[in-house]
Amino acid sequence: MTPIPSKKPCAKKPVQYLNRELSWLNFNERVLLEAGDESVPLLERLNFLGIFSNNMDEFYRVRVAMLKRLTAIKDEADKAELGYDPAKILKEIHRRSVSQRYKADAFYEEICRKLAGENIFFINESKLNEEQGNFVRQYFKETVRQFLFPIMLDRFKNFSNLHDNSIYLVIDLTHKDDPAAENLALIEIPTRHVSRFLVLPVGADKKNYVMYLDDVIRFCLADIFSVYGFTGFKAYTIKFTRDAELDIDTDVSKSFLEAVSDGLKQRKFGDTVRFVYDEAIPRKVLTGILKKFNIKKRDSLEKGGRYHNLKDLILFPRNAGTKKMQYEPMPQLEAAEFPAGVSMLDVIRKKDVLLHYPYQPFQHIIELIREASIDPAVRSIKMTIYRAAKHSAVINALINAARNGKEVIVFVEFQARFDEAANIAWAAQMQDEGIRVLPSIPGMKVHAKLLLIRRKEQNINVYYTAVGTGNPNENTTRIYTDEHLLTAKKEIAAEVNKVFHILDDQKYQRPDFKHIVVSPFGTRKFFLKRIDREIKNAEKGKPAWIVIKLNNLVDRKLVNRLYEASEAGVKIDAVVRGICTLIPGLPKKSENIRAVRIVDRFLEHSRIFVFCNDNKPEYFIGSADWMERNLDQRFEVIVPIYEPALCKQIWDILQIQLSDNVKARLISADKPNEKIAAGKHEKQIRSQTEIYRYLKTSLSEK
Repeated sequence: MTPIPSKKPCAKKPVQYLNRELSWLNFNERVLLEAGDESVPLLERLNFLGIFSNNMDEFYRVRVAMLKRLTAIKDEADKAELGYDPAKILKEIHRRSVSQRYKADAFYEEICRKLAGENIFFINESKLNEEQGNFVRQYFKETVRQFLFPIMLDRFKNFSNLHDNSIYLVIDLTHKDDPAAENLALIEIPTRHVSRFLVLPVGADKKNYVMYLDDVIRFCLADIFSVYGFTGFKAYTIKFTRDAELDIDTDVSKSFLEAVSDGLKQRKFGDTVRFVYDEAIPRKVLTGILKKFNIKKRDSLEKGGRYHNLKDLILFPRNAGTKKMQYEPMPQLEAAEFPAGVSMLDVIRKKDVLLHYPYQPFQHIIELIREASIDPAVRSIKMTIYRAAKHSAVINALINAARNGKEVIVFVEFQARFDEAANIAWAAQMQDEGIRVLPSIPGMKVHAKLLLIRRKEQNINVYYTAVGTGNPNENTTRIYTDEHLLTAKKEIAAEVNKVFHILDDQKYQRPDFKHIVVSPFGTRKFFLKRIDREIKNAEKGKPAWIVIKLNNLVDRKLVNRLYEASEAGVKIDAVVRGICTLIPGLPKKSENIRAVRIVDRFLEHSRIFVFCNDNKPEYFIGSADWMERNLDQRFEVIVPIYEPALCKQIWDILQIQLSDNVKARLISADKPNEKIAAGKHEKQIRSQTEIYRYLKTSLSEK
């Protein structure tokens, strides 16, 4: 019996690691550029500022936190094995991230000016008239006050009670009896309970005003503190970001669930990796705060403006603006294969179906599970869950299946970063409903997106399989572009069932897969073989090309082999949303590589792989990026697309994306987000709009 491979540290070359981190910043800068694009509607520009801010928070909590841990290495031998200087990388990251924040601030000011031109104004506590002041004070009393719990800092001791990535107001208070004494208080801005933005009623001036929750609290500070004899109030915003790495105890006396739960409790004690403060804060106050919170590393400090957590702009109230300030509606397209009143299982039995989110609704998958839950011939449903919606219709459908007497087996990943607590709660609820929840695997995440339905037909087990590129989450499938293959092919179903047996046993003989590709069992080797085949074909003068679409392209062996393929004459097209260390123009002989990054109204998330194979193309979709963690430290599933009609769909969509000259940017060594200029008489192609039209036309022809 072969144990599941354990997670092993892997040293990287300095340039590879540096490229990885800086490439991520290049991606986030591409998001930021949408906020600065005047062709993007104003409220959507605010949304991109929010996405940029949220991305940066995660970057610090995960990647920067890891680098800061590595700077603590004292042993010179360990440093040599590491192969790079994390301190130098941190310095460059800090320089770039500060530069991006200044650019974000400039875009924010520009958007505010544009909104003012549309009669929408941000207003702070010092600009309110009497009528507005009365409204704000009443709103504070009825809605906000109940969530405020001021802390006097001279008595405050437990720093871990403060919430990571929340924003706080530091209040510099003046007492009537001793005006010279220093009195500092801390108030968390309760954005988990109250909207960050308050839309004020339109007054006599016919203008529309929006107020930050921060300023609502500033306006009402006297209502909180005057009862204690304080007469002066000055408020400054601060925010700290903690190391979010989940340290899991290896104590064998604990179950893995207990270890993860304990790790979640310990996360709030993580080191501060970034402390952002209002640059207007007096130095004396700042010094006292840093001392109180034991923040000593100067590289963790970052000056900010009056407002932090611009990620809340993602939830900016849409009713504050007009329709022209938002993207035009793009109603989801129903899959023609599943008309009302027709059994989805009957359809899938006859032919494979490929769904494209968010152009088509994820509701089809929910309906498939619902149909299976009440079909008397269905015996079992198996599924993997990595991230579920907050109010998950998928899990409710699975619970309904269990209540209807089906055998339901679900693998819930307890180690899904930032979703650990939610997944543990879902697992407990499903177990209470009679669902068998497979235990998570220490050191290995299950990232595969699988659904397997077993139905008894003429006394024979018939399997229906769904394999996707994204999470079974009805919320994210409205904004993430993903693909989902639905098939009843026996060869695919049998091998997906093997994966579930592996997850159930957690001990196994090395599996033999002939159709699907499964990490950690040779996914890298599988793709290397296909790249090598293209190299050999190019050397023989045969057609040779590769088209890939990924979130992240990082794995050093695969990247190096792609460079070799380019040198051999293989044409390589890559659509990479995030980190891309395959840099056209970096090695001199990479002229056959073209890599683009697309950022638009939807988040590009699909993983698609197409290989020429001497003009007999092979098509694959799946959950795995080309990163070491996806290839070696996770369960991932890549599935082949066999139906010619579905292959054509994939090919047409990829060609539309590679033709994008509106939202695509070239990835290169010198210009990581170089705009693609359309020729004078060339049609402008915005790929997401064109894909929607393509699918709409395709569906109408069926």
